[in-house]
Amino acid sequence: MQKKTEMKILITGASGFLGKHLCSILSKNQDTEITPLSSKEADLTNQDSLKRYELKKFDKIYHLAAWTQAGDFSLHHSGEEWINNQLINTNVLNWWYTHQKQAKMISIGTSCSYSEGGSLEEKDYLNGQPIESLFSYAMSKRMLFIGQQSLAKQFGMKSTTFVASTLYGPGYELKSKIPHFIFDVIRKIVQGKKYNSKVELWGDGMQKRELVHVFDFINQMLEIETKTENDIVNIGSGEEHEIKFFAKIICDIVDYDFNKIFFNTEKYTGAKSKILNILKLKKFLPDYKQISLQNGLKATVLELSKKI
Repeated sequence: MQKKTEMKILITGASGFLGKHLCSILSKNQDTEITPLSSKEADLTNQDSLKRYELKKFDKIYHLAAWTQAGDFSLHHSGEEWINNQLINTNVLNWWYTHQKQAKMISIGTSCSYSEGGSLEEKDYLNGQPIESLFSYAMSKRMLFIGQQSLAKQFGMKSTTFVASTLYGPGYELKSKIPHFIFDVIRKIVQGKKYNSKVELWGDGMQKRELVHVFDFINQMLEIETKTENDIVNIGSGEEHEIKFFAKIICDIVDYDFNKIFFNTEKYTGAKSKILNILKLKKFLPDYKQISLQNGLKATVLELSKKI
């Protein structure tokens, strides 16, 4: 019997929250060979960092790597974000151009690239101006998308970009970085319960956010990726809630008094509302059922509680 050809996949940003889960899920397929890259294996700001991989011909490249953190990080590191992300993205695209033209590129965009108050629909990804506090990072992601479009036009690159709302789920590492809002809220409330102390959350709690479970994001991405080329697709839950709503759920899970929370309106809050338009997603996967927010948050909170 003829041996089945292995699918060879390279994943940048493989040590991140999304990357670790993607590697785990893809590695379960015995016909898939995964090459995971973190900054330890390849500093993508260095144009020679991918040289050792140029002889292997990959079928797909999942480009997840980015230089950023959550919260108000972008306010204080806008120049570094621009330089580092432009280097990372240019080096990856150039490596495709020089050595991997047979590979399909699957990249991760950002909801920050959409203009504040806009439709957050894929056709508007490059239209309008992103929120000022995240402008540099948002524009670097737009440039990545434009780079893919340009290479497709001249050199036939096949690519798909996926834009996620805030990811949550198991396996998130809280150490040595500014956590995304939902993990920060969980950490603070769990600590408040553990030490019987007040909890401070940034903003008035009225700003709205959308969550999508990391498993739902990956499963939908993997299925849609096979059905589209040179396109961009939002993946979200289709519903947003106030920070206070999430906080109340978490308080109920850990039995913490919600009234002890202090909402500091002098702190950075970001966009007031950010919910992705998922009409295109539903056209691709009309029958897909996402993990319920209540069940997903409960499992996430209980897991993180053991680490705090």
